[in-house]
Amino acid sequence: MDKIELAVSEYQDKVHGAWLGKNIGGTLGAPYEGKKFVNSLEYYAPVPQGASPNDDLDFQLVWLQMLEEKGVTPTLADFAEYWMRHLAAYPWNEYGFCLRNLERGLRPPISGSFENYYVDEMGSPIRSEIWACVAPGDPQLAASMAWKDAVLDHAGGEGTYGEMFWAAVESAAFVLNDPEKLIQIGLRMIPPGSAIARAIREARWCRENAISWAEARERVVTWFGHHSPCSAPQNHAFIMLGWLYGKDFGDCLCRAVNCGYDTDCTGATLGALLGIIGGAASIPEKWKSPIGEEIILHKFTQGIEAPRTVGELTQRTFAIAQKCVDEKSDSVRFAEKTRLPKNLLSLLFRNEKAEAVLQQDVLAAVAQDGDLEITLHYHGEPVLQPGIRRTIGVSLQKNRESVQAEVKLNVPQDWQVTEVADMFGQQRFTISAAKVSGRNDIGVEVALPEGPRHANFVILGLDEAQGFPGGGKVPRCPKCRARVEACICQSRD
Repeated sequence: MDKIELAVSEYQDKVHGAWLGKNIGGTLGAPYEGKKFVNSLEYYAPVPQGASPNDDLDFQLVWLQMLEEKGVTPTLADFAEYWMRHLAAYPWNEYGFCLRNLERGLRPPISGSFENYYVDEMGSPIRSEIWACVAPGDPQLAASMAWKDAVLDHAGGEGTYGEMFWAAVESAAFVLNDPEKLIQIGLRMIPPGSAIARAIREARWCRENAISWAEARERVVTWFGHHSPCSAPQNHAFIMLGWLYGKDFGDCLCRAVNCGYDTDCTGATLGALLGIIGGAASIPEKWKSPIGEEIILHKFTQGIEAPRTVGELTQRTFAIAQKCVDEKSDSVRFAEKTRLPKNLLSLLFRNEKAEAVLQQDVLAAVAQDGDLEITLHYHGEPVLQPGIRRTIGVSLQKNRESVQAEVKLNVPQDWQVTEVADMFGQQRFTISAAKVSGRNDIGVEVALPEGPRHANFVILGLDEAQGFPGGGKVPRCPKCRARVEACICQSRD
């Protein structure tokens, strides 16, 4: 199979453009975040004195450090570890509930959905650029890596599809600049019936049928609008309206932000995409100069060795991309000059890796012991009710291949465990108990020829799983506004 050859200098310019565009768009939209009315921006208002701190970028800086320290095939456990270590203070919406679940012992992907009202929001689509930049020209690889990130706090929700979509579009944008083809590639990676896919198609239909920007924005609000300004489907359509209706870099960003709602996210995502398509050199100086090159961390991001400038971030991204392309891509390599094969579109439209991750069970918890991935399948909520028997399953994988081995469950005293027929590639058990504590450990012991492996999981009782009201948020410290459990007041005093 022919490979895409990507010039190092061209790649670096596009990565620089991505991170610069991310800062520009996020800073443009930040003052209007959460406001649902139409704006009339033509430039920054107010004009900034540097980039605004933005979780859109900070989470990706944490993932960059994770890739540097753990390698380019991080496990779900790695993501959870780095989130708890460096991002634990973030209280907002899906972030807060992800941390709440992780601290209760729930592992991803179930950590991303249980008692989490916000699985359809923008928290993960705004983290797509890192996966595109380390897997340039390989959209399905970028989308599959984005899935691991997204399920931590959006498992089973639209947020997962959004991050996969943008990771694929941005990855393809390293070698393609046709908006229509890029949109098609992104849609190829996600379910066509998802709300995000339908909202994107609506925005595209409006542009193709000469519907005015204002009417298109109204159609999006009517058919895909949500009372939460951070709901992902409407904001994805707003990004499209900026991209497809805009005349140039600044006009595209302003049209997206002028739609209102989650404006820092829509501006930042579109800015990054345009930066990849045109490279840093294509971004007008009037948009770059108020932002500069400095990276400003949000106060809730703790303990990372962050790059100080966009240039430094670009170099660190390139170092990871070299490893990722060498170890994980079968369709791209770096070279002195860019060369695009005749079957370029066929390569870019491949989606088997994206399909594979979407087939994974999100009502499950995944642990790693060495090279063995151990998954506990809850077959529903991670809750055991007293006196009600339920079935759970265990599956094993090495290097994405199923493994057969003897499995034993260790459960609290007085619980009953019975092995039942295997199904869905899982060794299945029924469990029941007359009394169930709030948090309960389930140990999985695996007997392999080379030695035993094990993992610990948690199943909750009714005292711990009392639900959470829709639209509710985790408690915050009244002073620093971080999650109460991860207050940063002392570290700042």
